[in-house]
Amino acid sequence: MHKFIDKIKRFESKPFIIENFLTKEEVSLFQKLYEELPIEVNNRRQKIIKKKWSDEYNKDLQSTYIKKLKGVISDFQLDNPKTINGAKSLGLFQESYMPVTLHVDTGFDFKKLIYKQTLLALSDTGETIIFKNRFYGCSTTFSIDPKELSSKGYNRRSSEHLKLYGNKDFNKEIHEKYLGHEDINNLKGLEVEMVFKWKLGDLLVFDRSNLHCSSNNIKNKKLGFTSSTKRL
Repeated sequence: MHKFIDKIKRFESKPFIIENFLTKEEVSLFQKLYEELPIEVNNRRQKIIKKKWSDEYNKDLQSTYIKKLKGVISDFQLDNPKTINGAKSLGLFQESYMPVTLHVDTGFDFKKLIYKQTLLALSDTGETIIFKNRFYGCSTTFSIDPKELSSKGYNRRSSEHLKLYGNKDFNKEIHEKYLGHEDINNLKGLEVEMVFKWKLGDLLVFDRSNLHCSSNNIKNKKLGFTSSTKRL
């Protein structure tokens, strides 16, 4: 459990969207950067390709991105896992062919003041579901599927969320429209805060304590870039 939860909560807010965070030219630069970066993870089970933006790549675009991000979320420090080669990372590109399941990206250092997470849409297809429910343990994928619970990955696996948010049945209409890839019983007690419908160049900002996942509405594939931040 994070040590400074009260301080973390002071910086929390509802999720919000910055439309046209990137210009068309900047979107093209991000897409080109993605093609140049080496693959770090090619998860065939989850059908997702991951690449980290090493600080060794495209210094000019780094400056542009950080300046724009500071204009949105003020004082912050990036807080992303290092690349496979040990370099600092500005965030993670994910090329997804299947929806990402219910999880939270709170990190593993409980002394940090976790802050905002950002999702930059680099394709026009995709939807991200942000829940009102929050979690202050480590980065966790939440599931009731025995296969998922026994699988290995960056995130811890757990079903403890079912004990935290009550036993209220999840909204059936929302489940059918967006979350058919999730067992509805895995969503008990959860309430949707926002559905972010991806638009090329738009930026979603939400707290790292928010549970979230992809919707099941993916046409072929989607490409996004995420950054995690902390406060001093």
